[in-house]
Amino acid sequence: MILGMSTSTFTIVHVLLSLVGIGSGLLVLYGLLLGKRLDGATAIFLATTVLTSLTGFLFPVEHLLPSHVVGIISLVALVVAILARYPLHMAGAWRRIYVICAVLALYLNVFVLVAQIFMKVPAVHALAPTQKEPPFLIVQLVVMAIFVVLGILAEKKFDLAPVATVPSWKSSKAS
Repeated sequence: MILGMSTSTFTIVHVLLSLVGIGSGLLVLYGLLLGKRLDGATAIFLATTVLTSLTGFLFPVEHLLPSHVVGIISLVALVVAILARYPLHMAGAWRRIYVICAVLALYLNVFVLVAQIFMKVPAVHALAPTQKEPPFLIVQLVVMAIFVVLGILAEKKFDLAPVATVPSWKSSKAS
């Protein structure tokens, strides 16, 4: 039992959180590429991705696993992204830091998804049973390259988006 749930039920909750985090994260990334904030999707992405990482630590294990290391890195990136986004309002360099950390957290969630696909889907597992074979490494490198390119583009596009604008009628009355 984990948090009062059977291990299989808890696993389903963990996977659903992860999938919602990935889906909403892809929407947030799309928004970044368009220079848009997408506040609702961002809140869902950050919350579900934090919960995905946290629930990953609750599975019974005997020693530290690579997934735990990924979870720790993801949580650090998420804490920085949340701080940059909310209390620091993405002012100055915090906008770039937010984009980098949000894209990194999304990438790490997708990285784990790819690893899980190679572990759990029989046809894919046969291609790389130990996850050290070329098919696994190639797929992970391609995914990483895609996220690096999308992250660079998102940082450039989102960096151009204004955080807030003052309507012209308000600024003219102040004169």
